[in-house]
Amino acid sequence: MATEKEIVVSGIRPTGYLHLGNYFGAIRNYIRMQEDFNCYFFVADWHSLTTHPDPKDLPGNVMRVLAENIASGLDPEKVSLYVQSDIPEISELYLLMNMLAYVGELEKVPTFKDKVRLQPQNVNAGLLTYPVLMSVDILIQRAVKVPVGKDQGQHLEMARNFAQRFNHRYGDLFPEPEAFNYGDTLVRIPSLDGEGKMSKSENEMATLYLADEDEKIIKKIMKAKTDSGSGVPGAPIPESVRNLLDLMKLVTTTPDAVSFYEEAWSTNGNIRFGDMKKQLGEDMVKFISPIRERAKELQRDTDYLKKIMKAGAEKARANAAQTLQQAKKLIGINYY
Repeated sequence: MATEKEIVVSGIRPTGYLHLGNYFGAIRNYIRMQEDFNCYFFVADWHSLTTHPDPKDLPGNVMRVLAENIASGLDPEKVSLYVQSDIPEISELYLLMNMLAYVGELEKVPTFKDKVRLQPQNVNAGLLTYPVLMSVDILIQRAVKVPVGKDQGQHLEMARNFAQRFNHRYGDLFPEPEAFNYGDTLVRIPSLDGEGKMSKSENEMATLYLADEDEKIIKKIMKAKTDSGSGVPGAPIPESVRNLLDLMKLVTTTPDAVSFYEEAWSTNGNIRFGDMKKQLGEDMVKFISPIRERAKELQRDTDYLKKIMKAGAEKARANAAQTLQQAKKLIGINYY
C-alpha cells in the first residue's frame, strides 16, 4: 500500500534577482525534494511588503521568481507553486497565532534587530511579527520538513514553539516542523569579493544572478578577488582562491579541472589566475545561460504562469482551509 508523502514547505521573497546562492542553497534541493515529498513552494509577496516595494514592480517580480524557479528545474506538475497572497487562510491563521506571540520574544529575534538597525525609519509591525507569518506559512500546510539555511534556524524554532503553544492550549493539530537538507552540508556560495556570501541586495558585481547575460558573468568573474600567490610550494590555498575553486567544482563539466589548479598551487604556490578565471567564466556561462533563456521565455508567457499560480493556489488553499477550520474549531470559533 502506498504511503502518503510528507509535506515540505518553503518560500522566497520577490525582492531582487535570484542568484547562484539561491540555486545551490535552496532550489537544487527543491528539485530533488519534488520527487520524494508533497511540496508546497510559494512566492512570499506579503513578506516583501515589510520593505515597501513599489507597487508597479511587484507583479513583475512575482512572475520573474516563478519563471526562474521553473526554469531551474521545478516541475509545476509535481509541486504546488503559488503566491502567498492567493491563500487568504494564511492571513486568518496569522491573526490567531499573533495571540500566542509575545512582544518581548519578537523583539529579540536577530533579524528584527538587524532590520531596525538598517532601516530605522521603517520599523513597522510587519517586521516585528515577521516570524509569526513565516511560522504560519509552514503550519497552515502542516509541513513536517522545511529546507532552511542556517540564518533561518531561529525562525523555524519559533514555528515549532507556536505549534507547541497551540497544541498545548487548544489541542493537537500542528506537527513540529524540522529543518531538512538530505543530511548534506548546507551549501554557502561565497561572494566574488571575498566578503561573506552572495546576496540579492548587496554588491551586484560580487553576485552571479540567474538573469545575468554571458558578458556580465565573465566580467564579474574576471574581476573576482584572488591572490598574488605565495610562491611557496605546499602553502595553504587562500580563502579567495578557494572560493573560486569551489564555484568551479559546482559548475564545471571539465574532468579534473579543480584538481589541476589545486595541484598547480601545491606545486608552485601559485596559479595562472587568468586561465582559471577564463575557464570558470566559460563553465558559469554554460550553467546559467540555459536557465536565463528559459526564464525569459516563461516570463513572456504570462498566461502560462498565471495558470500555474492558480493551480498551485487551489491545491494550497484546499489544504490550508482544512487546517484553519480545525484550528478555529479547537479555539472555539465555531458558532453554527
